[in-house]
Amino acid sequence: MKIRHPEKENKPINPIKKKPDWIRSKLSNSKEFFLTKTIVNNNNLVTVCQEANCPNITECWSKRHATFMIMGDTCTRACAFCDVKTGVPGKLDPLEPVKIAEAVKKLNLRHVVITSVDRDDLEDGGSNHFFEVINQIRKINSNTTVEVLTPDFLRKGDAYKKVLEAKPDVFNHNIETVPSLYLKVRPGSRYFASLELLKNAKRFDNNIFTKSGIMLGLGENRDEILQVMDDLRAADVDFLTIGQYLQPSVKHHPLQKYYTPKEFDDYGTIAKAKGFLLVSSTPLTRSSYHADEDFAKLKQNRINNN
Repeated sequence: MKIRHPEKENKPINPIKKKPDWIRSKLSNSKEFFLTKTIVNNNNLVTVCQEANCPNITECWSKRHATFMIMGDTCTRACAFCDVKTGVPGKLDPLEPVKIAEAVKKLNLRHVVITSVDRDDLEDGGSNHFFEVINQIRKINSNTTVEVLTPDFLRKGDAYKKVLEAKPDVFNHNIETVPSLYLKVRPGSRYFASLELLKNAKRFDNNIFTKSGIMLGLGENRDEILQVMDDLRAADVDFLTIGQYLQPSVKHHPLQKYYTPKEFDDYGTIAKAKGFLLVSSTPLTRSSYHADEDFAKLKQNRINNN
């Protein structure tokens, strides 16, 4: 069997800490879960729910919610926290935009999240593929709002603008961690480049909501967490997600701490006070967790206030 993370084979072993009770997720045998699984499999689609070993897959798929991961299942980066397979990716599937659009229709999604692996091998980082996926979704799902969770398009110039030209409702790029941990946790990325991407996205189209997320438990401290919030607000980021880092294997970056639900509540309260329009801060929060419900609430609030 092919090794998922060949770059981590010679890394030291970091024992995984036992999960506290509030981290554990439940299994499900619901019909909706298997319907979602069938639609994903029959269309030969990739989801971040599966590839990143998301703890919320049972809950989300039981509601017919799935986050589609485009451009293959193999990433060109080697982030120390991530469980997505790394290596040399294959060619893009020109039919993927249509397959995604049809799956969205079958699942009757009112809000869909599209993410991707990093594709540093492509001249545009995959921005045109994002553009095609968004447009195909809109062709047959006119009432579905679209959220994209993109790579940083590092060293790809203005390639990110192609994604924004398709006018997604939400443009998300995760900052992931504090700057002091980037060389260990995200060695192929740059903290200030990610901030600049978010800032430029808002400048390109002020009507598109911007979003970012951070994981806790990698070794950051409180002051660093608050500084990241301030940096994101300075970049005019609208939405923030804060979740617990869960160590995928003994070869991944070591988990330093499990934060309590109260600590997540406290950080969520601080984030709201700093001006984020939407904040999700719980141990099991992930970028697309409850994204549809949160976005629906925001739209309704805006209607009520007008």
